[in-house]
Amino acid sequence: MIDSLAEIAPDFARYVIEFPFGDIYSRPGLDLRAREIATIAALTAMGNATPQLKVHIEAGLNVGLSRAEIIEIIMQMAVYAGFPAALNGLFAARDVFAARTASGQAPAA
Repeated sequence: MIDSLAEIAPDFARYVIEFPFGDIYSRPGLDLRAREIATIAALTAMGNATPQLKVHIEAGLNVGLSRAEIIEIIMQMAVYAGFPAALNGLFAARDVFAARTASGQAPAA
């Protein structure tokens, strides 16, 4: 994503990394696992951020969330964001899980 923005908006590409990861994610108070839970929930609820949701589902798996936990996070969003948003989130999770399985990465519980 950063490379794809470099030609049109290199400063924006830098901000996309510096603000969330340099300023927000590095704050004390929540660990990375909790931050990814919140992010997966928020991106699911938005319903229009599938590429970003997939990135954060990957990140959630990388910080210790299980596939079952990610599914539960997304399913809970049906209550607050509606079934279409939750369905889109579940399809995004399915794609991420399938890609990880195809690449030989062992699935988390």
